[in-house]
Amino acid sequence: MKRLQAPLSAVCVLLTLSPGTFAQDQIPSQEKSGTWSDRFGGYFKRYEGFTLAPVNVSNSGRLDQLVRAGKIYLSLNDAISAALENNIDIEIQRYGARLADADLLRAKSGSIIRGVSTTVTTGSTGATGSAVVGGTGSTNGSTATTTSNSAPLISLDPVASGTLQWGHFSSPQASSFTTGTNSFVQRQQIYNFGVSQGFLTGTVASFALNNNVQNTNSLRNTFNPVTNGAADLTISQHLLQGFGLAVNNRNIRIAKNNIHVADLTFVQQVQNTVANVIGLYWDLVAFNEDVSVKRQALALSQKLYNDNKKQVEIGTLAPIEIVRAEAEVASREQDLTTSETNVLQQETILKNAISRNGVASPTVSDVRVVPTDRIRMPDVEPIQPIQDLAAKALDSRPELAESRFQIENSNIALKGTKNALLPTVDAFVDLRNHGQAGVGVPSTTVDPITGNVVAVQPNSYFVGGYGNVLSQLFGRNFPDYSAGISLNIPLRNRAAQADYATAQLNLRQSELMLQRQINSVRVDVQNAVIALQQARVRYLAAEKNRALQEQTLDAEQKKYALGASTVYLVIQAQRDLATAESSRVAALSAYARARTQLDLATGQTLEANNIQIEEAKTGRVSKAPSPIPAVDPGVQGRAVTPAAPIAAAK
Repeated sequence: MKRLQAPLSAVCVLLTLSPGTFAQDQIPSQEKSGTWSDRFGGYFKRYEGFTLAPVNVSNSGRLDQLVRAGKIYLSLNDAISAALENNIDIEIQRYGARLADADLLRAKSGSIIRGVSTTVTTGSTGATGSAVVGGTGSTNGSTATTTSNSAPLISLDPVASGTLQWGHFSSPQASSFTTGTNSFVQRQQIYNFGVSQGFLTGTVASFALNNNVQNTNSLRNTFNPVTNGAADLTISQHLLQGFGLAVNNRNIRIAKNNIHVADLTFVQQVQNTVANVIGLYWDLVAFNEDVSVKRQALALSQKLYNDNKKQVEIGTLAPIEIVRAEAEVASREQDLTTSETNVLQQETILKNAISRNGVASPTVSDVRVVPTDRIRMPDVEPIQPIQDLAAKALDSRPELAESRFQIENSNIALKGTKNALLPTVDAFVDLRNHGQAGVGVPSTTVDPITGNVVAVQPNSYFVGGYGNVLSQLFGRNFPDYSAGISLNIPLRNRAAQADYATAQLNLRQSELMLQRQINSVRVDVQNAVIALQQARVRYLAAEKNRALQEQTLDAEQKKYALGASTVYLVIQAQRDLATAESSRVAALSAYARARTQLDLATGQTLEANNIQIEEAKTGRVSKAPSPIPAVDPGVQGRAVTPAAPIAAAK
């Protein structure tokens, strides 16, 4: 126990003097493991790290609620809500905020930060192979700011260090004059402890408590065993390079900005995903409409084939007309098959966008999707000046705010790069105290007057245990003082000058790239407005052409009934009407795309669809599934909104 008194006392002193910065930083958004270390007030948790829950690849309960009567009755709001809860791209981006929190924790320790990713995805392509709705902004990037060429960082986390050493050393001596023996044996115990701490001012403080216990067989020692102790306090301060809060807290400020960047990246991902899901949904609606058109075209061709067959049987029509009508039926059947497969492909793509595990779940893969909303063309298009739309986009587009934060981060990092131009001038102060105590070894000497042998007792001040050593240390009985300044002056400094020039040039490039983004946003808005106008005009023209072809077919059928037309002309009129109907559906789909793209270009996708970003972050949407509307059983679940009918052959 006596041997353990010295190290235990040193540990107690060290813990008494240790700084209060041992308090544990936490990442609130992270789950932590509950283990035996909970009994120790959480102190040992810092050596365990944070434990995240496993990824969740199960769909939310919303999809199960949407399955009714063996089908997924899906409104546009339901599709958006399901995507917010289950889309993998959004789920991946939810980790961005946690990564930013972890990077801030790293910055607070005084380490180089890693930055956060600004990568976003635009989503899936439609069944036709083209992108449904284009995303906004850059699809990749990072906010990591290089600080390796800046002023050196200071470790802000306190560090405790220690050395425990036991040794037995033997050495033969040529002369016994020094030790009193020809076989010198020494047993040594070393207990050294220290703690160091850096501060944002550019100050580094360290305290060390060193202890050395020696026990030898020397006959010359006055104290044996003897304990030597030293308490050393060293403080250094950067005076030029590395001086000041603005330089040393630059990574903390950048990491805090990156938290905002991570939030903006999440918003951008949600906008892109929602716009993509809207495009996929409206394409599915358009494909279903196209199936209806192809079925009606097939019905017309089939009726013409049946009528021709009857006329051939009674001898009023040449048999070749049956072959002609039959070929037209086969062509229409091929068109219908292509349209139906487009629907199946689009359903699969949409299911993948609104679920976590794609079509792996039987609940999702084995049911058909019935869209319950229809694309509607407003009678009057709301008119808003381009300048107002552009101003709204410049205020709302998240990638512009991201770029501004990155420029601010570059300006913060530039201060550290500029500071690296300065020479290294450090002031330091070292305060050291010594102590010694041990077991006194009486010695003898000859009295020069009487010639008698006299016993000499050791100095009682040094007789004692480790408590006596501590008393001398903190009583400063044997102090050392030193202070000075250290210099490191580069005579040419070309590397630092090049780094500073490079940092400024990169900053100027970033500022120009921001201006390029602003110009691109204005172009995006203007092009989206033009595309919306074109889509509206295209639809109106397609609607008029459909009405014309409908009347043309009706007239041709009447002429054919009177013998004034031919089967070929009737078939051609049927083809023209089918083409006009398909063009009308395509024009309506293009209008829906253009409307969605305008919302995306102006940054109003979330507002236009009543999306709360906080619900998107949690992955829990409060909206209840939409009720099932009245459904026309003959048109694959389309909501009953009668369109202009196609004239049937009479």
